Amino acid sequence: QKGKTYRFRVRSVNKYGVSEPSEASQPVSLQEALGIPAAAHSVQAIRDTANSVLLQWKEPKNPEGILGYYLYCCELGTSEWRTINNKPVTCTRFTVHGLRTGKEYVFRVKSVGRAGNSRYSEESEPLRVRAAKLVPTAPSAISLLRCTGIEMVIAWRAPASNGGDPVRGYYLDQREKSQSTWSEVNVRPVKDRVYTVSGLREGHYYQFRAFAENLIGVGRPSVPSEAFLCEQWTMPVPGSPYDLELREVRQESLVLLWAEPLYQGQSAVTGYVVEISPGEESEDWTAVTKKPITDTQLKVSGLQGGQIYRLRVSAVNSAGVGRPSLPTEPIKAQTSPGSRDIEIGVDDDGFVFMSFEGPETADKGEVKWNKNYREPIEAGRVRLESKQNKCEDLGLYTHSHPPIDVFFVGLFFLGGDPVISLRSEGWQVEVLEQGAVRLWLQTEPLSKGAELRMILNDREISSTPARRIGFDRENGLVDILFNQLAKEDEGSYTAQLKDGRAKNQFTLVLVDESTSDGSLFRDFFFFLGPHFEEFLSWTVTNDCEMILKCKVIIQPTACVFELKFTPDMKPLHRHLGQCLQKELLLIHYGLLLTVILSVLGREKKIDQEERTKPGSSMQKVWIEIFSPTEYDKGKYTLQMLDGQETHTRSLDLSGQETWSCFFTVDRARVTKGLPDVVAIREDKSLCLTCFADGDPAPEMSWLKNDREIPSAGRYHIALDNKCSTLTIHTVNMEDSGNYSMFVRNKHGTETVSVTVSVYKHGEKPRADAIEM
Repeated sequence: QKGKTYRFRVRSVNKYGVSEPSEASQPVSLQEALGIPAAAHSVQAIRDTANSVLLQWKEPKNPEGILGYYLYCCELGTSEWRTINNKPVTCTRFTVHGLRTGKEYVFRVKSVGRAGNSRYSEESEPLRVRAAKLVPTAPSAISLLRCTGIEMVIAWRAPASNGGDPVRGYYLDQREKSQSTWSEVNVRPVKDRVYTVSGLREGHYYQFRAFAENLIGVGRPSVPSEAFLCEQWTMPVPGSPYDLELREVRQESLVLLWAEPLYQGQSAVTGYVVEISPGEESEDWTAVTKKPITDTQLKVSGLQGGQIYRLRVSAVNSAGVGRPSLPTEPIKAQTSPGSRDIEIGVDDDGFVFMSFEGPETADKGEVKWNKNYREPIEAGRVRLESKQNKCEDLGLYTHSHPPIDVFFVGLFFLGGDPVISLRSEGWQVEVLEQGAVRLWLQTEPLSKGAELRMILNDREISSTPARRIGFDRENGLVDILFNQLAKEDEGSYTAQLKDGRAKNQFTLVLVDESTSDGSLFRDFFFFLGPHFEEFLSWTVTNDCEMILKCKVIIQPTACVFELKFTPDMKPLHRHLGQCLQKELLLIHYGLLLTVILSVLGREKKIDQEERTKPGSSMQKVWIEIFSPTEYDKGKYTLQMLDGQETHTRSLDLSGQETWSCFFTVDRARVTKGLPDVVAIREDKSLCLTCFADGDPAPEMSWLKNDREIPSAGRYHIALDNKCSTLTIHTVNMEDSGNYSMFVRNKHGTETVSVTVSVYKHGEKPRADAIEM
């Protein structure tokens, strides 16, 4: 009833009974019913950080009964509203976190009352999320570039942060060392970070400080420079380079740029020495290159990911090395999230296009295209298009190399109609193991959209189990691999290539000698020398005779070689069996050579054991002795028997000097190699690791089908303490093939190989392969 006051309490009930009552509520009486509160208004979003904004609003005119506010946001272009707070906020400002940098948002607010929630407020104006604009931070690294006795040229480093708005100019102050007050050098801001200070007195010391200015205002001053003595420079060596910039910082590399010194010394600058120091304060400086470089930029590779480095540069002339520049700010070797590369290609009209998708935080108009890092792209030859954050640079070029790095793209120009150029001397022919034949040619690198048509006798062909066609666009490599050439493989092979509007075709003719063309199978094989038509086989008769047989093509005839070993020739039988097992049977222009290695000084044949390994090629025969000892000294003789007479060659390794020369060296060798065959499913990443040793430390190179693999694109090669790892990202069927690790130092070489088999989704890997 109205006019009366009430209190309430509650009891709980279950099957065992009723509980004690709760504490009583506060007194309450009936009043007029509370209505739904009015909505907040004047919602405003203000920039805060790269991931947050400050939201403000005004409470309704009648705030009675309002307990707080719920906040909501929506990314512009979508219709999904997200609740920002779980509990009502009681004030009228709130910092909204967790927003996406560079995206635009709108906001709205609801009032929360005892009787319910209000309607939504009006939406705020859209706001793009990025850090609030402030004044720039202080410049740094003030240096003296040149002094004439009455003038000093002063340079400084740009501020670490421009405050969210580009720096529009700099101010410079000066004072004499004995004074405490500063005086302005320039009244109007200067855009360059180099300034000539005039009106100085020779023999006096001066200090300088710099300020940066943007749209918001002038920032704090830099730390005062050291006291510079005003005297005319007469030193013979150059002054310091300046304006050091770091670009393209990655996990294992970075690019350093600098400006040449203003003071050349007594002769022109001929080069630069770049030094690097680990850590933020270390004074342990190491030269990056063995010899001075002539350019004003350098890509520094071989960095350790996560390590902090500083760099500096010194100029060199005929008088020597000048003073080093001030070091760069400490930089960590790591790839920043969101780093992107330039995409490059050729469209159907023969236009080269370079496309770069800028970071979401980039303002419109901030993207600039440069050539060789500093030179602006010539107007009139290009067309620049911007699509939101994506910029494209289109030019009347014909063909291109792939991008060398993120901001550096080398272009290859051809006059007239677009033409794809050859790098090899036309088609090349190789005979491989087991009678396989490979035809290949190499053009300049092609884009991902390049097309290949292989024509045989006016008919387009494709890969078959006996004839595989390969096309490596990135390296411009086209090849055909035959298991063995047959009669049906005769004819004219033409590779037709198209990349955008650029085209070309290359032809090779392989026909039988009965035709009049002149490119003959027979001549082809004769050029490559004798080869096996039937490989070595062996049989044992009932009379305990062993027969070895092979068939060799020695132009213009085919020769059959047959060796028979009877029971009374057991020693020779055993010895030749070992030699054949070690592939020391050489056939070269009709000579059957069997190799017998012996140490005549001790009349002892070299047995095949773990420490000795014979080997051969079509031109050479050798034997390797691992971990040699004093016991291995002596006279070594190679005997070759051609069926009629014996040919010998000897080498005396008895003397101490000769022994030291040949056996104390540590040749390059693989200590932990690769499996024979590995299988990997397409779209996965393949990682191959190989360890080597030797003194000096060996060079290590990865090869695919006997061609060196560069560390670029999907291929990444890492070297670490005599260990090399090859990583292929997102493998595809074209990555199948023979991969090798080649190690080399001045004492020798060694190669180990692995066959990589890529299989498709749903297929089974090779049975003999190790699955990765």
